[in-house]
Amino acid sequence: MTMRTTTLDLIMGQVAVRNPGEPEFLQAVREVFSSVVPVVEANPVYRRMKVLERLVEPERVVIFRVPWVDDMGNIQVNRGYRVEMCSAIGPFQGGLRFHPSVNLSIMKFLAFEQVFRNSLTCLPLGGAKGGADFDPKGKSDMEVMRFCQSFMSELYRNIGSTVDVVTSGLGVSGREIGYLFGMYKKLSGQFSGAITNKGIGWGGSMLRPEAAGFGVIYFIEDMLKRMQDSLDSKRVVISGSGNVAQHAAKKAISLGAKVLTMSDSSGMIYDPDGIDDDKLDWIMELKNLRRGRISEYVKEFDTAEYTPGGTPWNVPCDIAIPAATQNELSLEDAKALIQNGVAVVAEAADMPCMPEAIYEFMRHRILFAPSKAVNAGGVAASGLEMSQNASHESWSLEEIDQRLRRIMQSIHQACVRYGRSEDGFINYVRGANVAGFVKVADAMVDQGIV
Repeated sequence: MTMRTTTLDLIMGQVAVRNPGEPEFLQAVREVFSSVVPVVEANPVYRRMKVLERLVEPERVVIFRVPWVDDMGNIQVNRGYRVEMCSAIGPFQGGLRFHPSVNLSIMKFLAFEQVFRNSLTCLPLGGAKGGADFDPKGKSDMEVMRFCQSFMSELYRNIGSTVDVVTSGLGVSGREIGYLFGMYKKLSGQFSGAITNKGIGWGGSMLRPEAAGFGVIYFIEDMLKRMQDSLDSKRVVISGSGNVAQHAAKKAISLGAKVLTMSDSSGMIYDPDGIDDDKLDWIMELKNLRRGRISEYVKEFDTAEYTPGGTPWNVPCDIAIPAATQNELSLEDAKALIQNGVAVVAEAADMPCMPEAIYEFMRHRILFAPSKAVNAGGVAASGLEMSQNASHESWSLEEIDQRLRRIMQSIHQACVRYGRSEDGFINYVRGANVAGFVKVADAMVDQGIV
């Protein structure tokens, strides 16, 4: 048994004992530690300072009751969370997730991932995540408002522009951010950068809604450039139809790619003619304004096919972008993608590929990019919004897009630097994990046992 295996198994055994019943968190920890244990073994200071052992313990976990009244006058009760994982390189920063599946394990996995994602951007931001087991789907605007106000009446005690900055996420879009910010402002008496992804007219930043999706495509573009290739005429399959999926599709289309699929929790649409700008605008109106289901697409565009409960992974493609939710892409899905010619897989959601699927991609030398690198565009834009709020400035769309592009390029370069194998193949998983880890670990060592 190698030293690496011994150390990894020992640490994971300790983490499992201390975090029972938290499979998502344990999965995220193993994925990162599998890459960074050799780095720790080579650095006695990291071992002596117990960097790994400290990284898996959140600095703070807040769990709270969220009572609210629905439109029928009935009292509803949800559970809210904020996991502040690590502030070694800056104030906590991370999104909120409103979804019925939310629990402590999912919150800790997301916060843990956020530490390394934020580190990769080279912005001074620590990692956190929060949310509630509340489902905005099917709720009226007034119900969502009452829930958000109740949620913020507790969360506001723990956030601030130099303490912990919250932003959007799954189930939390412009509507929810508006209600959350309104209550934060009322309770704190501050109009500050404690919340990002705000409306343009009240402290928001240009390109913030688009940044995560655009960043996904910028990273893929850099992967292809390194192989003397481009997105032009590439067949792209995307899962999900939320904010990240929408804007990844938009940027891919603008660069000449042919987007074939999108999905939601009800099923998947496949358009062999390609989803063009006009069709995408229709989808964005459907999902963002009418809050409808993706199945309605085939009623509007009769050349498309709809598969109830289906996923895009059986459609022949060059590039696959899982952008829906965690663990959505299985080993069988990975095998289907490989058989159908996929060359690049880029995680746009949080941990959407199961470990065995990732292993299959790597075994077949498929270029695979993990979410902590690919989906860092939203973090970057939040950081840029914070900078504008702090300096009372408003930058142009072009300036922000250029800054976003440079940040994604620097993340890709870091992944290549730390992920290059002896034969020249780039292990983007290892590259992202090690690049994100080293910066955080060095800061933890410098700051002592805190």
